[in-house]
Amino acid sequence: MTAAVFFGCAFIAFGPALALYVFTIATEPLRIIFLIAGAFFWLVSLLISSLFWFLARLITDNRDGPTQKYLLIFGVLLSIFIQEMFRFGYYRLLKKASEGLKTINPDETAPSMRLLAYVSGLGFGIMSGVFSFVNTLSNSLGPGTVGIHGDSPQFFLNSAFMTLVIILLHVFWGIVFFDACEKKKWYILLIVLLTHLLVSAQVFWWPKPQRETASDLLQNIFVLQP
Repeated sequence: MTAAVFFGCAFIAFGPALALYVFTIATEPLRIIFLIAGAFFWLVSLLISSLFWFLARLITDNRDGPTQKYLLIFGVLLSIFIQEMFRFGYYRLLKKASEGLKTINPDETAPSMRLLAYVSGLGFGIMSGVFSFVNTLSNSLGPGTVGIHGDSPQFFLNSAFMTLVIILLHVFWGIVFFDACEKKKWYILLIVLLTHLLVSAQVFWWPKPQRETASDLLQNIFVLQP
C-alpha cells in the first residue's frame, strides 16, 4: 500500500510537469539549458532566503511560540519577494543573452521571450515542487498510518495536488511576469507578486490540520489559475 501511495502521489505531483518536459523541452538542448538555469535561479533564491531565516533565528534566540510563528510568516513573505526578484533577474539575463545572440549572429533565430518565460517558469516550478514535496513523499513509504491521530487521511494526496498546483502556477507566473516586463506593464508584476503572496499566505489561515481545510485550500488556489 505504501508503494502505491508513493508512486501515485509522485505521478500526481510531477506527472504533468514531466509530460511538459518530455513533449516540449527534451528535444531542444537550448531549452534544457534554460530550464536548468531557471531551476538554479530558484535554488539561489532559496539559499538567500535560508540565510535570512538563519540570521533571524539567531537574533530572536529561539523565543516563545508566537514569536516563532510571526517569524515563520515573515520568512515566507521574504522568500516570495526574493523569488520574484530572481525571476526578474533571470528575465534580464535572458533578455541580454537574446540581444547578444542577435548581435553575434543576425541570421540565428533566437527563442521568443514567451517560450523562454514558459521554460523558466517550469524550471522554477519543478525545483520548488521537489523541495516542498520530496520529504513528504519519502515519508509515504512508511512506517506509520496517516490519520491515526485525527489528522486528514488524505494528507499525502492533498500534498501531491498542492505541489502540482504550485508547479503550474510557477509556469503561469513566469509567462505573465515576462510578458509584463516586455510590455512594461509594471502593475501586472505587482499582481503576480500579490497572487504568489496570497497562495502562500493561505496556509496560515487554518491553525489546525482538519480534514476539510486542505481541500478548501486547494479549491481556493485553483481559482487563481487562468
